[in-house]
Formats: sequence, structure tokens, C-alpha cells
Amino acid sequence: MNATTPKLSVDNITLRFGGITALHGVTFDVMPGEILAIIGPNGAGKTSCINSINGFYRPQQGHIRFESRDISGLAPYRRAMLGISRTFQNIALYTNATTLDNLMAARHIHMRSNLLDGALYWWRARHEEIAHRLVVEQIIDFLEMEHIRKSVVGKLGYGLRKRVELGRALALEPSLLLLDEPMAGMNVEEKEDMARFILDIHERQKMTIVLIEHDMGLVMDIADRIIVLDFGRKIADGAPEEVRRDPAVINAYLGQAH
Repeated sequence: MNATTPKLSVDNITLRFGGITALHGVTFDVMPGEILAIIGPNGAGKTSCINSINGFYRPQQGHIRFESRDISGLAPYRRAMLGISRTFQNIALYTNATTLDNLMAARHIHMRSNLLDGALYWWRARHEEIAHRLVVEQIIDFLEMEHIRKSVVGKLGYGLRKRVELGRALALEPSLLLLDEPMAGMNVEEKEDMARFILDIHERQKMTIVLIEHDMGLVMDIADRIIVLDFGRKIADGAPEEVRRDPAVINAYLGQAH
């Protein structure tokens, strides 16, 4: 796969829930190594778009291609195995488990040992567990979570739980990371930390990232390109400065121009 071939192609997808159309013929590409932000007013279809990409929703029309492969009919776990992982707008963690256990749980798609291996070939299963544990410990170190590695997630503050969820998404070792409002509900310091982690992931791992975020200042700072949705339709697609000046965006998202 070269730099001119899209990492992800969303082609004319339409998603309906009964009489409500959440997405109307939405089309866009995401290039390898790009940070693409999807913005728009509440109810614009942003999360519906992310849910369609990772397979939680099945659009009635259109196609989604990942690394040139049509994944429109694949289940979410199959897409995860191909290298697509995500965080959620509403945190979805195992709240009674520790940070370490949450990240280890995300390694399940890479585990090959089964119950028989554990019973008859203990050394092989143990060797695999150590290898997965090493990956998880590196993520904990990278996200500066050493002090909460053995803490029960349900007892952590909101900002730290968001960080654990990002760590769990990274534990899948994705090549495409979908972030659904990763900084929602955070204070200024927590947002700055999360933005730094996202940029570090992008720079160190050359990660392709699709990001939904309401903080316009932050989006303008970190995104390479921005797509704007309004009532399920794409109304703008371009560099941050282009989108900032687009009259349709000003009208629909930023407020009336004066």
C-alpha cells in the first residue's frame, strides 16, 4: 500500500433508522498517516459515521473499504482483526477490573493459546502471556499510567478512564484508530495531555487517525484535514483554514457570519 492509496474509503454510505436518515450519501477518503477530523453540530451523524466504519452499524447503501478491501459486510471483530480499533463517546471499560486487566483483555485478538495449551503446554501459553504483557506495559509507560496500572478502573477519575480507553484501543495494535470525542468532559489540563498523546501516537507510529471532537481550537491545531457533517450530509472537506472560512460551515456549525 503506497501513500497515494487511501487507507480508508467511505463511498456514498446512507444509513437509516426507520424514517430517520442519519447519513445521506457520505463519501470521503482517509490517506495513510493522516489525522482526519469529523466535526458538525449535535445530531449531524458523526458517531453514526464512526459506528459504520467499525461495523456497529450497517449502512443500507454504499461501501466501506479498508486498505482497498471491501469490509462493508464484516462484523466488528473481523474489522478489529484487520487493524481498526476505536474509543467510545461514552466510556466502555470493564469497571471492576484494573487498568492492566483492561488492556490485557484487548489483546485477545492476538492470542493463539487455548484451554488445551494452558493445560498441556503451560510453558507455551505462559510465554505468549509474557509477550502480550510486554506490549501492555509499553502502552502503560507511553500513556504515563504507571501509577494506576493496578487500580480498579471504576474508581478512577473521568480523565484517567478516558486515557485507559485510549490504551485499550492501542493494545489491539491498530493501523487505523477511530477516536469518538476522546476529550469530551475533560478539564483543560486533561485535554492538553490527551492531545499530546494523540500527536505522539501519530508521529511515533505513523498512525492513521479519524477523530470526532467538539473543541474547535484543538481540532484546528492537530488535524491535517477536516470533514464537516450537517444533518447527515457532508458540507465541507478540506484543510483546517479552508474549513474555518467556509460560509456553509460558519452557518451550520460556528454560527452566522456577520
